[in-house]
Amino acid sequence: MKVLIRIALCVLFFLTSFLVNAQELSITGKVVDANGNSIEFANVVLFESNSEIFLKGTSTDEKGIFSLENLSQNTYTLKISYIGFQSFEQIIVLNGNLDLKTIELEQGAESLDQVDIIATKPTITRKPDRLVFNIENTALTQGSTLGVLKNTPGVIVSEGGIAIKSAQAAVYINNKRVQLSTEELIQLLDSAPANSIKSVEVITNPPASYDADSGSVINIVMSRNLIAGYRGSVFSAFTQGVFPRYNFNTSHFFKNESINFNVNYNYNNQKINQINDEQIDYLDSSLQIDEVWTSNINRNTWSETHNLNLNFDYFITDSSTLSLTSTGLYMPYFKYRINNNTNINDASGLFQSRFTANNLSRDDKYNIGTDLSYTSTFENGSDLLINAHYTTYNYQRDQDVLSNFFDGNNSFVNSSIFNTLANQETDIFTAKLDYNLPLSETSSMATGLKFANVLTDSDITKTDFINGQPVIDINNSDAFKYDEKVFAAYVDYSQSWEKWDLNIGLRVEQTNIEGESVSLSQTNTQDYFNWFPTVSLSHQISDEVRIYGNYKRSIERPNFRNLNPFTFFINQNNVAVGNPNLRPTYIDHITLGTNFLEYFTVEAYYMTYDGNILELPLQNNTTNVLAYTPANLDNMVDFGFDFIVDYMITSRWYFYGVTSFYNITQEDVLPQGPVSLDRWSNLTILQNNLRLLKDNSLLVGFNLTYTNTYLQNLALIDTRWITGLTISKSIFNKKGTISLAVEDLFNEQDFLQRNRYLDQSSTVFSDYDNRFIKVGFRYNFGNTKLSTNERGSSAEERDRIKDLN
Repeated sequence: MKVLIRIALCVLFFLTSFLVNAQELSITGKVVDANGNSIEFANVVLFESNSEIFLKGTSTDEKGIFSLENLSQNTYTLKISYIGFQSFEQIIVLNGNLDLKTIELEQGAESLDQVDIIATKPTITRKPDRLVFNIENTALTQGSTLGVLKNTPGVIVSEGGIAIKSAQAAVYINNKRVQLSTEELIQLLDSAPANSIKSVEVITNPPASYDADSGSVINIVMSRNLIAGYRGSVFSAFTQGVFPRYNFNTSHFFKNESINFNVNYNYNNQKINQINDEQIDYLDSSLQIDEVWTSNINRNTWSETHNLNLNFDYFITDSSTLSLTSTGLYMPYFKYRINNNTNINDASGLFQSRFTANNLSRDDKYNIGTDLSYTSTFENGSDLLINAHYTTYNYQRDQDVLSNFFDGNNSFVNSSIFNTLANQETDIFTAKLDYNLPLSETSSMATGLKFANVLTDSDITKTDFINGQPVIDINNSDAFKYDEKVFAAYVDYSQSWEKWDLNIGLRVEQTNIEGESVSLSQTNTQDYFNWFPTVSLSHQISDEVRIYGNYKRSIERPNFRNLNPFTFFINQNNVAVGNPNLRPTYIDHITLGTNFLEYFTVEAYYMTYDGNILELPLQNNTTNVLAYTPANLDNMVDFGFDFIVDYMITSRWYFYGVTSFYNITQEDVLPQGPVSLDRWSNLTILQNNLRLLKDNSLLVGFNLTYTNTYLQNLALIDTRWITGLTISKSIFNKKGTISLAVEDLFNEQDFLQRNRYLDQSSTVFSDYDNRFIKVGFRYNFGNTKLSTNERGSSAEERDRIKDLN
């Protein structure tokens, strides 16, 4: 009956038929070590008797408990394994439900070269504040880290970045934030091997130990390091989109009794294309069309990027470790070219004039972040972390713009030439202390302090060339100094009962900001103190039903570039304008949900945004200038309902699906008057992973994401279909992997954006370079059973660094 209900719900949610042979028998048990401690994530695998034919597999949960269900009467071989322990094996004659009670694994030798870890299915563990996607020893680890994220339930990877549903997510590795821009992060994760990933945590309600601006978090948990020795890998890939792209990666890791050392180098060489077709209806005083401007804008970006990540751990004693982590990015070559042709017609469509605007920019950038950490574990089980972080960031853009103007007869009239030189230097220093104390076997407390200081020095100089002579445009040249200090403290408390789990926390932050426009002699200061509570509560009503609820208050601070009071000219009629008066956004997020029949989840959520920061394209109907301006929205509300299923259709086919119906309301008072927009939308995600061939060495994944028309930045974004197919095959005795990835299979990922409110009337169709084929090869050498200590840099303030337009 349970199986039939599950199938019916799957059909209801996703109109998908699952063919399942219903069986009633099960095998359960609990796995512990010699001290009686539960072993989480132990592999439990069932074979046909006296053979290696795989039938079913699972992993133990946080209490060491496992369950193999839907079995028939037969004779089986059960194997249980976990790194660092000797494997357990038993022949079972199953005539009815079997409870094996407690199974104790014996400690294994330090060298585990002879242990054969059998690939199992991914498993999902739901906790009050997060979903844990366990992939260790599964076929997913044969691909890239980005490939794992694309297959992680609830995570969306697109050209816009990495998101949990509609919310951009901060990416952590072993609870340390990866501090790169969106494009740089995707490049790095795409070239990083996944064979050391234990699990991915999708944290929708981060506890108070995370910074208050951590709205949604993806934490990649790397495996423990148990084996001494050396391992390394090389990876290379070729991608064919509109233009070819190349990347190369090599990783090396060494461990002995005293140290862990890891170094990862990545090189990317690419040319990216983007085409925008834009139309702006400039209106008269009675809001009737006066002129129609249609533009075809072609953007090409050439870049070479070097990334270097270094991690060094020195084990001072068995209970204390000193760690050094450094992440560096150097971009010696970046060229950005925009070719724009704009036709101007009157309201009846009669051609009036046109202009071309060719923009050529060259950038130079480096970004280096370093962490020094000390951790110590005490006899009472508590641990202490002391961390210091420093980032130095330098960015320069040299831009030349040539515009040619033509009359109604398409005859040349005149031209305009100008140059802008923009610089940004940023220094970030943070220091924090975290202390975790277990109060009992079922409760713990964490507390900590943090100080962060951000210093940014920016300037821009615009030079017009009049009759061939350079003339400084003093009205559009400026310098900006920014000083931000944040003082924070938090406390977290966790408690588990027989059927209850509770996490409650409070974070307080005092922020002091001073921004100075040098040439304008204007200083903007902001000082504010805020409380950020978090609560997560879950209750196991029965073996088949769990309910939960979460609440979190968070903050989103403006990035440093948006605070600069500069005007960046794309051309004379298209600009980006900073806003030094931006305020932070405060977000309140409530979630109520239930998990039932093991595979199904229903969730309701409600989010309010006070002062949400949006970059709005605002047209001026008098000057015919389109300005992209960041502003605080007066009010935004997002609420909806999610229906989720994750199901192992067969022992080789894993399926995850979610459909979400949600409503977004955005309200603001613009200089032209008040505006209020709202819309119901749907988001549906289907993910499939199949393991093929007898040795499970062939992995096939297919992902589909559908969004119908939705509201974003006071604009409507039309329907999109995001699709991806990945295939990977292990070769050379699983030391090598060849891979193939195809994105945007049906050419439905590009989208149309429509702005229709007050005196705003424009459309933009964006054709991104997101349809491509990628072929890659990875080879691992050395002790391939060795896990790395790879992690990212920890200061979340780095994430707010944004390049100049």
